[in-house]
Amino acid sequence: MIIFETNMGNIHINVDADKAPISAQNFIDYVNDGFYDDTIFHRVIENFMIQGGGFTEDMSQKSTKAEIENEAKNGLKNSKYTLAMARTAAPHSASSQFFINTTDNLFLDFPGQDGWGYCVFGEVVEGFDIVDKINQVTTGNKAGHGDVPDDSVTVTKAYVQ
Repeated sequence: MIIFETNMGNIHINVDADKAPISAQNFIDYVNDGFYDDTIFHRVIENFMIQGGGFTEDMSQKSTKAEIENEAKNGLKNSKYTLAMARTAAPHSASSQFFINTTDNLFLDFPGQDGWGYCVFGEVVEGFDIVDKINQVTTGNKAGHGDVPDDSVTVTKAYVQ
């Protein structure tokens, strides 16, 4: 189990190393490295998803490890409270950023709209109310990015329990 301590409460996450071994290990490695400590949920789109894992509170983007293979063809669905790897339009561009689905987003499942989809690799198992609270925050533009929470939602510490 992975615990994300945030300024809004804790989120407990389980990863699926059987169906998404590359993505799950990548996420665990970032957690163990302390990478997610003092990062923010930098993109919140109500009733869609909350995204984190790449920016500090001042919207500085953190340097990441190499991009990983897209494992979206693993049968896992982008259902409410699941975690998926965030990426650019390039299918194999995921690195540290992830998102938590705040509704069923099955259009993101393999093959998606681009022949690949977004790889689900875990799920929230505790802290659903915290995810729901983050989903409701007001957002605006900051440092050239849209959908940024007006009041920072910070991951103060992430660790494997």
